[in-house]
Amino acid sequence: MYVPPSMRLSREQAWSLIERHDFAVLVGADLEATHLPLLLERSEGEQGTLYGHFARANPHWRMLNGSRALAIFNGPHAYVSPTWYASQPAVPTWNYLAVHATGTLELLGTEATRELLERSLAHFEPALLDSLSHEQGYLEKMQVGVVGFRLPIETLTGKAKLGRQRSEADQAGVEAALAESRNPQARQLWHYMQRLTNEESPT
Repeated sequence: MYVPPSMRLSREQAWSLIERHDFAVLVGADLEATHLPLLLERSEGEQGTLYGHFARANPHWRMLNGSRALAIFNGPHAYVSPTWYASQPAVPTWNYLAVHATGTLELLGTEATRELLERSLAHFEPALLDSLSHEQGYLEKMQVGVVGFRLPIETLTGKAKLGRQRSEADQAGVEAALAESRNPQARQLWHYMQRLTNEESPT
């Protein structure tokens, strides 16, 4: 992913985007892709570690076992009209946030996969995990149909293409248009712009 220095996210900002937009595209060297949610463990390794599971019927896990893989996380994105800029002439563009994480995929054993399923339920629907506590064998039955894995992150690249190289007047015009948009992605992009601005402001 091409990332000009002015658009690069810090490690913490990239982690935050992964946690907020955890549905990823996992791609291997064969260009086969699987869409799946991934959990980030920040404390494992310098760049963190991703955890997830394949459906056992999906042959992709066999292809990726022990191989390098790329996980792509897409944040909010939106069209930007040249009419929003104070300076003219201008051209239309698309603003977005994205994170790429690469590493060598490792399959999990039986116990680690069960722990991953529990963590996944605790993360996405803790009430369901509580209600299943009395159902003997539920997780074991679920586990039969999946293959767990971990992806220790070797390279982590985050990009925020937000037009911050433009003048303050141009940026203000874009922010105003995004904030008033009916498109939820556009409004979410605006919120990210506000958050990143606040993080970079001196205290």
